[in-house]
Amino acid sequence: MKRYMIIYLDWLTKKLEHADALSKTELSALRKEILVQIGFMQHERAVHFQVVILVGLAFFLTMGFYLYFKLTGLGLLCLILLVLLGAYLWHYYFLENTTQKFYVLYNRAAALDDGADYPNTDKITDALGQF
Repeated sequence: MKRYMIIYLDWLTKKLEHADALSKTELSALRKEILVQIGFMQHERAVHFQVVILVGLAFFLTMGFYLYFKLTGLGLLCLILLVLLGAYLWHYYFLENTTQKFYVLYNRAAALDDGADYPNTDKITDALGQF
């Protein structure tokens, strides 16, 4: 999913840089497509959030059992869960930030499509960094 999101984000950014070449119909279709993609990303993010919570709970339970029983096997399992939790947190961090970048791009497309003013789009872009 990470690679998919990066490729799609690059494609969409380039597409919006040349939005003046798009007709109103194409721009409206692009907005709908962005919303569908955001839905996919939100689902992925929700699933990974649940996994992070479960792995975190398993880690803390295992750590508690290890501290109580002092079994080497539990210590090893605790270490494995800690590494897994770190990897899941890193991936969830990526999903969260990338999804927010898509919100900004959707606001840009919406501003081009319906002429509405989305004043926070530039501020959010500055806060998230250029992408």
